[in-house]
Amino acid sequence: MFAEYDVIVVGGGHSGCEAAVAAANMGSKVMLVTMNMNTIAQMSCNPAIGGIAKGQIVREMDAMNGYTGIVTDHTMIQFRMLNRSKGPAMWSPRAQSDRMEFASKWRQMLESHPLIDFWQEMVTGLIVRDNRVYGVRTSLGLEIPSKTVILTNGTFLNGLIHIGAKKMGGGRAGERAAKGITAQLEELGFESGRMKTGTPPRVDGRSLHWDRMEIQPGDEHPNKFSFTQTPVLKNQIPCHITYTSSEVHDELKKGFKDSPMFNGRIRGIGPRYCPSIEDKIDRFADRNRHQLFIEPEGRHTCEIYVNGFSSSLPEDVQYKALKKIEGFEDVKMFRPGYAIEYDFFPPQQLKHNLETKRISNLFFAGQINGTTGYEEAGGQGLMAGINAHLKIQEEEPFVLTRYDSYIGVLIDDLVNKGTDEPYRMFTSRAEFRILLRQDNADIRLTPKVAALGMQGMEERMAQTRQKLDAISRIEHFARDFSVEPGLINPYLETINSSPLPQKIKLETLILRPNVHFEDLRPYLNPLDDFLNQESEEAINSAEIEMKYSGYIKKELEQAQKHKRLEEVSLGENVDYHKISSLSMEGREKLMASKPMNIGQASRISGVSPADISVLLVHMGR
Repeated sequence: MFAEYDVIVVGGGHSGCEAAVAAANMGSKVMLVTMNMNTIAQMSCNPAIGGIAKGQIVREMDAMNGYTGIVTDHTMIQFRMLNRSKGPAMWSPRAQSDRMEFASKWRQMLESHPLIDFWQEMVTGLIVRDNRVYGVRTSLGLEIPSKTVILTNGTFLNGLIHIGAKKMGGGRAGERAAKGITAQLEELGFESGRMKTGTPPRVDGRSLHWDRMEIQPGDEHPNKFSFTQTPVLKNQIPCHITYTSSEVHDELKKGFKDSPMFNGRIRGIGPRYCPSIEDKIDRFADRNRHQLFIEPEGRHTCEIYVNGFSSSLPEDVQYKALKKIEGFEDVKMFRPGYAIEYDFFPPQQLKHNLETKRISNLFFAGQINGTTGYEEAGGQGLMAGINAHLKIQEEEPFVLTRYDSYIGVLIDDLVNKGTDEPYRMFTSRAEFRILLRQDNADIRLTPKVAALGMQGMEERMAQTRQKLDAISRIEHFARDFSVEPGLINPYLETINSSPLPQKIKLETLILRPNVHFEDLRPYLNPLDDFLNQESEEAINSAEIEMKYSGYIKKELEQAQKHKRLEEVSLGENVDYHKISSLSMEGREKLMASKPMNIGQASRISGVSPADISVLLVHMGR
């Protein structure tokens, strides 16, 4: 019934979608198997893309021809650049999305790809022979042959939903859990664990008193995620902010005795940085209120997402507590929040290309690796899709490093350190974040993927070259153009910046903290005329490169040191037990992880700097 595919992707969530298009754009024939075609790319939790560090990941995916940024630009209803008050390394784009349009656009783009086929059914097992995967088995007993398989099962592996004392099998509200895969992988020698996540109740926006809440508008001049020519957002929809209170907390505490979190029914570990409302009340008992973000689910629905009120308490407790929130006095609830626990596989069992160490040609991506978030899942899926294709072609793996991408930081953290709680990306996890800004993701990554021969990269490379040329022109202009004190001092006075005693180059003036090209244009006609010919993206990137050139140079030097360690290859066949100078813990950790190079070895928990010195000597360095 089925011809052999190059790549089978199991799961149609954010990771699976990016994996499918990445492999297909590399030239592989792909089969995407999902339990429900109607929930492809569904936003299971909050209807938003991006955020702190997550926005950088989306721009990185876009730079590598991923589709999440494009889909988001076509379907967002609000855009905000977070952390504008901080340095550009911290700037993070975030968009509120139309949930239904987002999934619809993703499915449309997937179905328009000639190399992607679909099958709607549960995958219950893998076809494995001689420690290599050869396809999948379905619940109907069908076998679909494939050269590689990518598992992106999300929260569906033995998923269990909790609402108060009630529990039911499921991978998402109204959808059944996936059975069979975990048991088979355990039989093959894989280690598994349980994790937990949750979602808040959804409410009827027509029943809320919006005038009693704080309005949270989008940016006046909204940006976008994709480096391609996607539409500019118009007619933004505001979000709102309100707060819990001591009265709300007291109402919620009445249900703590039935909370699956507190009475031991949930075994999985939940996300530290996105706790449930009952967890926040318990952990931060001294706080009498918590902030809630009231987010619309789309342009054409009254359904509202209560961000910050994730809960697994009984539904009647949730409802009574909601009615105590300011603006929610007459609230109508569409459905209660719930917790879900599911199987994951500790990611130290993976290579850096996301292929499993035990079974050849089998890749894991997304929440199956212990991560949380659409963006982290999508980034892994894209990398797994590329690498599955490369494995078939017997080409070298495509591995990103900590100094060239947040996706590289994410995968390196997972493979080297593992995680015992849902892993979420933050800017603080990246040592080189001034290099890994959201504005330069295309400059960093587009050439790397273009070099792999991925379809559709020619136009992106042309745009990247144009941007680099524009940045160079702007920098040259700033070096050559002299600023007259009489023209600019009136402006400098308005921002409490020291007046100029004499002419200086624009390059020097732009180094001042509160001085920006855009603000100087009304006072310097030649600058205004020149910048009218350049794109906003190039202007912003050029200004950042100039203002932070000292920091950028310092991080580049540090990155080069790390790169030299990455270039010292260790290979998979080193027997660390025979290197007697290594610490006992170091030997055990190195044998378990089998790092590809010295750089990766240095980041394994339990491998000391002294162990790294021994390895360098052993490798003749």
